Amino acid sequence: MSTVLDRRHPDYAFALAGIGLLWLLSLTAVHAFGPRQAGLVLTGALLGVSLSHAAFGFAGSWRALIRHGRSAGPRAQVLMFALCALVFFPIIGGALPGIQAHAALAPVGVSVAVGAFLFGVGMQLGGACASGTLFTVGGGHVGMLLTFVFFIVGSFIGTIHLPWWTSLPHLDPVHTIASLGWPPALALQLGLLAALYLLLRRHERRRRGDLEPLLPGRSGHGPEDRLLERLVRGPWPLLWGALGLALGNLLTLLLAGHPWSITFAFGLWGAKIFAALGGDPTVYSYWSGGYPRLALERSVLADVTSVMDMAIILGALAAAAIGGRFAPPERIGAGRVAAAVLGGLLLGYGARLAFGCNIGALFAGIASGSAHGWLWLMTGFLGNWAGTRLRPWFGLDRGGAGHG
Repeated sequence: MSTVLDRRHPDYAFALAGIGLLWLLSLTAVHAFGPRQAGLVLTGALLGVSLSHAAFGFAGSWRALIRHGRSAGPRAQVLMFALCALVFFPIIGGALPGIQAHAALAPVGVSVAVGAFLFGVGMQLGGACASGTLFTVGGGHVGMLLTFVFFIVGSFIGTIHLPWWTSLPHLDPVHTIASLGWPPALALQLGLLAALYLLLRRHERRRRGDLEPLLPGRSGHGPEDRLLERLVRGPWPLLWGALGLALGNLLTLLLAGHPWSITFAFGLWGAKIFAALGGDPTVYSYWSGGYPRLALERSVLADVTSVMDMAIILGALAAAAIGGRFAPPERIGAGRVAAAVLGGLLLGYGARLAFGCNIGALFAGIASGSAHGWLWLMTGFLGNWAGTRLRPWFGLDRGGAGHG
């Protein structure tokens, strides 16, 4: 992470386009569905700005850990999980009367393990995680559009196959808050996260001999380092990104009644496109009843994940343009195209099998006390390890950084 502001000039046309579209989306949401939906648009915009300014992705940071032993990204993610757990556990546990919110729960079994592994491979081939895909698309990365399209395709295919996967061996959702009460569950969760944080620190010190900071010191470059200018234009230190995403997740919990999620919307968009092409998604059990059937029948703006995903893209667009980082030049060769297609399919398919992505299953699961979040972490990391070793087969970069 750079310690000075990006000196490139803002792209005011794209910045105004992003802000204008966010304004239009907010007005449409509040007119059709009320102030809560408009609040979710603004929350999504905050998340998009945080992701873009901090370049806060999982794929690149996990690859840096696997290849080079650098742990700044994963350590920032652990701190983010802990920050959310500190406020999520008492809220979900009913300690605050008048606030009702639900955990991100899912079974613990084969479907989650396989899905997270496939998603991890897809992260490295596609070049980003779910949140990384959204903010890089918003930032004008043409190559990521291909991953995004096949992410949607893979998500819809995953909804078709999900009933078979969920018939495989599994345990019912394990919720530590319900089992232990929120204070002991929070102590257990913070203890596990602290152990993971210390393990990452130790690994980097042993392998690198030093420790990459999460909040770099002042660089002494004068007015370019002014707090307000850095806040508006970026780039942000990783710790700022973690704080922004934790705040966005908390606002989502309060407004929507559940933690932040991303990938249900992708399956929904795929199903709507399938229907527009003459297909009937309701012949598949996933879309034949319950909330999926309702979401299929209503406007996408009525769906929390859809409206937030749109806002994340637009928030990232505005942030990248204001920071002078919109639409960087890219070379897209045949290997990158093949990796984007396969990676996108694995991302979408894996997310549906795992009941979510790095946000809806990993971040939300751990932050709200669901055991499936920890299973996702272990098998998802193994998938990233495998995907990192597959990247050279597609002629992808051999460095440790990436889009998301």
